Amino acid sequence: MSMTRTFSFAGAALAGVLATTALASSPASAQQFGVPAATRMALQDHYIFVFTHEVLPEQVAARAEAIVAQEGGRVDRVYKGTIRGFAAYVSAQAAERMMARNPSIAYYEKDQPAFVFMGNNPSAKKGKPGGGGSQPPQTTPWGITRVNGGVSGATGTAWVIDTGVDLDHPDLNVDVARSVNFARGRNTPDDLNGHGSHVAGTIAAIDNSIGVIGVAAGATVVSVRVLDANGSGTFADVIAGVDYVGANGQPGDVANMSLGGGFSQALNDAVAAAADTGVKFAIAAGNESQNALNVSPASTEHPNVYTVSAIDSNDVFASFSNWGNPPIDCADPGVPVFSTYKDGGY
Repeated sequence: MSMTRTFSFAGAALAGVLATTALASSPASAQQFGVPAATRMALQDHYIFVFTHEVLPEQVAARAEAIVAQEGGRVDRVYKGTIRGFAAYVSAQAAERMMARNPSIAYYEKDQPAFVFMGNNPSAKKGKPGGGGSQPPQTTPWGITRVNGGVSGATGTAWVIDTGVDLDHPDLNVDVARSVNFARGRNTPDDLNGHGSHVAGTIAAIDNSIGVIGVAAGATVVSVRVLDANGSGTFADVIAGVDYVGANGQPGDVANMSLGGGFSQALNDAVAAAADTGVKFAIAAGNESQNALNVSPASTEHPNVYTVSAIDSNDVFASFSNWGNPPIDCADPGVPVFSTYKDGGY
């Protein structure tokens, strides 16, 4: 199939998910690691509340503060670019009382851990090996060829909702001004893990004779960091990233979410609301070899949401990949994928 010169993000909506299972090479390596202590602490007595649509966006912050103050809790995050709601630190009993006393709250849920979909990555290395000071010559990963990618001239923005993106990688065109951090710990949109940079390279690595080339080569990517250096975080933080994209993305842009966890109605609703703006979401099916309806955001159903599982270079379904239609729309290359990495690496 030939490609037009202008590679629109509408046509590249699935591109970002090519890296979702790229680092998982076997069912064993696809299993998620344990929840770090910092994330466990952040999840204690942490709840997500979603208002009815009668609460206007400009009313959300004040309403949240008033409701939480009655229970002696603390508002942690406010959402008004997608869902209208908030995350707060309150006891389980207080959360139940808040729901019972406030008809403006449609539902609430306990916050949960979120993870990148990443397995072992023994081959990650710096872009300037040894002491030679030269970048590796450009290669085209098999997955890019398989989806007819590697075409320059994309318009729009790719929002990478992940562990961040290497802000000064020589093979990536990162819009640093719009990049943002919602992860706990160090306040930077830079990638301290590597996974987000890997995703960004598959989407949009520049056609510049070094490293690799992406599906929509040279396209603008924005780092929306929602997961920490361990590749973990909370759904409340992920929703904050989705909320940011919902407020700032434009029709025809693409957002990539190569992450997940348990099922969250709040996260699914946030993604669907952001997709209502015309942003197209490419979402990982997940690497647990289970029905994708059990996990979020993979279980989100929306015309602008594409949930993708993985195949290998022989078009064989990856054994670790999640399955089920709905919500999965197709399978794309995911075993293995060579791409950019943190600290200027590949």
